[in-house]
Amino acid sequence: MEIVMAFVVGIIFMAATYLMLSKSLLRIIIGTGLLSHGTHLLVLTMGGLKNGAAPLLGEHAAQYNDPLPQALILTAIVIAFGVTSFFLVLAYRAYQELGTDNMDRLRGTKINE
Repeated sequence: MEIVMAFVVGIIFMAATYLMLSKSLLRIIIGTGLLSHGTHLLVLTMGGLKNGAAPLLGEHAAQYNDPLPQALILTAIVIAFGVTSFFLVLAYRAYQELGTDNMDRLRGTKINE
């Protein structure tokens, strides 16, 4: 299962890189969110996909799951949501002020139309 997840993470990273290299600000924000989700899957996969019991005191199971990767991912999801919300508000405000989401126009570069 880890091999399949590694390929899925690679495809997500590939799509995120493609989106982040585009000229549209909204596509860059979507690519950044996709990259963070790929990172979450990578951390979860590297933590190990095991079939075990929850790490509760008082239970005697032969195998326990490690809660640390899940806690790290939960924290990262909250941070990624906050950063994505900030990027969306920033992009909306830039679009209101400048009337475009094209990165070349936001930089002030002349574009041949």
